Amino acid sequence: MKTHALIIIFCLAHSIIFGQQRVEAEKYVAEGIAHHDKGDYEGAITRYDKALELDKDNFLALSEKAMTLTALGRFNEAIICCKKVIEKYPDDKELSAVYVTYGNAADGLKKPEKALEIYNEGIKIFPDKYQLHFNKGITLVGLQEYDEALLCFEKAIRLNPSHPGSHNAIGHILNYKKKRIASILVYGRFLMAEPESSRAKINLDILTGLVKGNVTQKNNSKSITIRLNPGLLGDTTEDGKNRENNFSVTELLLDMTSALDFDKKYKKETEIERFIRKFELICSSLAETKDKNSGFYWEYYAPYFIEMKEKNFISAFAHVAFISSGDKAITKWIKEHRQELYDFIQWSDQFEWYGADK
Repeated sequence: MKTHALIIIFCLAHSIIFGQQRVEAEKYVAEGIAHHDKGDYEGAITRYDKALELDKDNFLALSEKAMTLTALGRFNEAIICCKKVIEKYPDDKELSAVYVTYGNAADGLKKPEKALEIYNEGIKIFPDKYQLHFNKGITLVGLQEYDEALLCFEKAIRLNPSHPGSHNAIGHILNYKKKRIASILVYGRFLMAEPESSRAKINLDILTGLVKGNVTQKNNSKSITIRLNPGLLGDTTEDGKNRENNFSVTELLLDMTSALDFDKKYKKETEIERFIRKFELICSSLAETKDKNSGFYWEYYAPYFIEMKEKNFISAFAHVAFISSGDKAITKWIKEHRQELYDFIQWSDQFEWYGADK
């Protein structure tokens, strides 16, 4: 009996001590995360190591250490941590983030094929985690596999319609492919998800350039030159049917309308006034031609902007999109139209995206 009692007492004491060590380890992990967020990666590693001295298999300490090691470019060490976590906790619901770090580390070692293998393994276990699809897409972009990358980013935004990184990536690929109207829609959506950042400023410049179009007028001349996108000619099949994601009618109309930018009636327009006028035309054209077209960008993005126009929110949209421009007139408008802006944001946040994976 005494032996049994001693064993029970020993087990209880060990359990209490281990519990105290785990609590202390979690404090170090929290400190490490704070250091990582401040950019003090070495300080973060020190805290994670202290946590692991107390609890050598601590899930969070290992996974966060792997992320910080990746940020430091110490990819091999990060991979060791990731492998340990995956082996030790194969059924943990938070393991998807470890697969993301693992894939990033492999990419950092210039092993994109290995990274894809890791992401695919993670996706097989966690198909609904948008970060895995997004990071797989980034690796595919590095391999110049743009069509495959687009499929990954499209899946990511179905899972998380507000993920700015995926909209950003799609916009750049479509712009590279000269898919002008689809690019306009995607960049517009990006600016709703991330209106204030360095990326927002870059993408706003791209967006306004795309809306402006390829229309020029020589000095002291009434002659206007419109350069049409030669790719428009290939947007139909041999039997005359529209290919998927064909926006040729809207693009042609936008180019023709851009010639009016030089008309006396519109010459005094501000940049945002011109943008609103032309964006309303884009949305009207989308509404008129939607029944004759198909494809992901028609089904996913177009309904958002068509409904936006129907609800008279284009002005609110434009002013949010232009926030990063630094124009004081934008700030003034926002202050004077709080209710309109509130109604727009409420509508945008509650919009039901086509094919969104709940």
